[in-house]
Amino acid sequence: MERARRALSELWDRYSASDPGLLRLMAGLRTVGSIGLALAVLAAMGTAVPQLVGGALAAMVSTFAVRDKRVADQAITLALGWPAALASVSLGALLNAHVVIGDTFFVLLIFAAAYVRRFGDRYTAIGLISFQVYFLSLFVHATPSILPHLWLALTIAFASSALSRFAVVPETPERTLRRLRQAFRARTAQLIATQREVLEVAPDHLDATVADLRKDIARLHETALMIQARLEDGTADPATANQLQRRVVDAEIAAERLGILLLNTRAKGHADTLTLHLPNAPLPAPVRVLGDEDDAVRTLRKEMRALQVLVARLSENDLGTGVTRLRNRLLSYRDDANLPRATPAVQDAFRGIGEAARAVLGLRMALDGPGDESDDAPETVRSREEFEAEDLALADEAAPAERTGLDRPTTRAAFQVAAGSALAVVGGEFLSSQRWYWAVLTCWVVFLNTSSTAEILVKGYRRLIGTICGVVAGVLLAGAVGPHTWTAFALVLVFIFAMFFTAPISYALMSFFVTAMLGLLYTLLHTYSLHVLVLRIEETALGAACGFIAAVLILPVRTDEHTDAQLVTVLTRLRDVSVAAVDQLGGGAAVDLVDMARDLDTALDALRRSTSPLVYPITPLRVRRRTARYLVALLETCAYQARSLAATAELVPYSRSVAADPRLTAVGPRIAHNIDALISRVEAEEPAKEREMLRARGDRPREEEEGAGAPAGLPEVRSGPSIASMLEGSGDGKLRSGTVTFRVLRHLQRLDEGVTALARPLKVPIADDRTNPRAAGGGGAAPAPARPAG
Repeated sequence: MERARRALSELWDRYSASDPGLLRLMAGLRTVGSIGLALAVLAAMGTAVPQLVGGALAAMVSTFAVRDKRVADQAITLALGWPAALASVSLGALLNAHVVIGDTFFVLLIFAAAYVRRFGDRYTAIGLISFQVYFLSLFVHATPSILPHLWLALTIAFASSALSRFAVVPETPERTLRRLRQAFRARTAQLIATQREVLEVAPDHLDATVADLRKDIARLHETALMIQARLEDGTADPATANQLQRRVVDAEIAAERLGILLLNTRAKGHADTLTLHLPNAPLPAPVRVLGDEDDAVRTLRKEMRALQVLVARLSENDLGTGVTRLRNRLLSYRDDANLPRATPAVQDAFRGIGEAARAVLGLRMALDGPGDESDDAPETVRSREEFEAEDLALADEAAPAERTGLDRPTTRAAFQVAAGSALAVVGGEFLSSQRWYWAVLTCWVVFLNTSSTAEILVKGYRRLIGTICGVVAGVLLAGAVGPHTWTAFALVLVFIFAMFFTAPISYALMSFFVTAMLGLLYTLLHTYSLHVLVLRIEETALGAACGFIAAVLILPVRTDEHTDAQLVTVLTRLRDVSVAAVDQLGGGAAVDLVDMARDLDTALDALRRSTSPLVYPITPLRVRRRTARYLVALLETCAYQARSLAATAELVPYSRSVAADPRLTAVGPRIAHNIDALISRVEAEEPAKEREMLRARGDRPREEEEGAGAPAGLPEVRSGPSIASMLEGSGDGKLRSGTVTFRVLRHLQRLDEGVTALARPLKVPIADDRTNPRAAGGGGAAPAPARPAG
């Protein structure tokens, strides 16, 4: 029985890790619950099948459209969406018979629904409900005579949505945050398990294990970002949110650093953070075999298992004496006197275990309070005092200013989707005067959550692939279901759940379930035929093409422009957090570095999404795909180093063991200059492209016509002496282990190397300023790509 319970617990942990916060599961259950309730009530009233279909679709729309975080805000949005839905279905029924007027109104409605998204979640939801319900009226062929029945179906649908949202499958920010915490624990445990494999796997299987390590680190980072995005709404006060945010950052950094240190025990060279961020990055050769004959290696493996137990018990209120002793033992490795006799790489791995155990302790204190301290060892007491001192220092700081501004779409998107929809209406009418709206719907959805022409093209391609596969499934299901109405409705519910469950994972898979569901709905409405499903493919292809044409011709946002803007944002935030951290490490004024690091992570995540079309498997530009991957991987390594510096700099004002070193202030200007040179190169690239286009047409650029000549030379990245040699050559010379310098030197060096390595893919000239003979070693040649370590 105990074994079965443990197996179920492990299975649930794996699922929790794959669905952070159970967000996909809750979305699917909430939507299916609202549809099921609406169908049950409408069926009990003897409603006709068209109204059943309309009620089911309205329940689905009213559930997924509302995205407000607070329960009270959700209730208000749902209440405002109900009259908007009644008005929309009424206008659809009245204008359905007037082709020109109805189509014109539909396009204007699409423009308005896209435009109001700039005002926040509530307006986005109301616009989406209005558009989708108007589409619903076209789908069920609404007429003025059946409007009272549709009003009743919509009212029941909205009531069912409210009941499902607030009673059957309730959702609050606090519950979501609690589940995200559980997901963070589960994903950390998965990462530790993979790190254990790094120590145990045979050399010829190490590459596959490192690939798993990359995925686990990416998933942990994804969960950390999701937690940080919900902290302000899911915690009691800003101070608690700030504290938990810091603990999550500490745990993520400690877990990632431990992976690097464990890789270093297997490689005779030094593994680097680029290994964990760049797909197919090679491992340092040769790879060492760790045998059991070494006592230190056996102990290292045992302590990794102990760390996994400690992480697994993170969510338990009663740790027990055995686990407390285990934690004390792991924390003791933070003191060099407790390290076993071993190679430097193995000793570093033990230190990494100690820091990871400290991060687990800090996260536990933030989540559940200090707990029982009676069995604490001296090292555990020291770690607790460090966290308490940090909390006191943070409590004295002013509360952070409330974040303002929304990630709002511009007017450009509204004009683009309206123009594309107008094209889709005209083309759709030529294909079918009855079902032209499928082209409009496709044009609408390819613009949702996209920012460039390449993203729209890829999304349209995915929708078309999913639609084609869904048509095949729809043909098979329609034949199997036949006249069995409730069997078809049951399968519709299954497909709707699958649609919402797979939406964040694969847009093509979601489109497959949507199309298969539509085949069943057509069967219920007695309008099913193979011709209808083939027409669905044609309308989808037309809508995707119209959307892409509109994106290219109407106020276009080129993919290069969009990614360059995102890249400038990432580099700017990298410079800000790096320079501020170095300044604080050198004894400067304290600033909110963790928030700055979070802004960097958010910008990097946006850049990763914007470059996804460039690294799509079917892209023909192979060199460009490799460059984009390499650039993002380098930025991820630099962000990791900057996060580590920020986390250490936060300790300086109150730590007893980490003291500031004024010599570090000399490092900041060099890092700032190099990042500014990268920013200047990216910002100058677009004007250079415009000048080349003008010359290709035989025109002279404006600067040359005005006699300004060629643009001034861009700043160069300075490649000079190593950070260590710079510091050893100033002040009292030697680096003492009691200073902050000794702790952060590796991060500073790897950040400097990472920034210099970014010059290659961005084609920024590199000037060799090295005058120190110990660091010269290469004349004026450009350095090799960075290999930043832990």
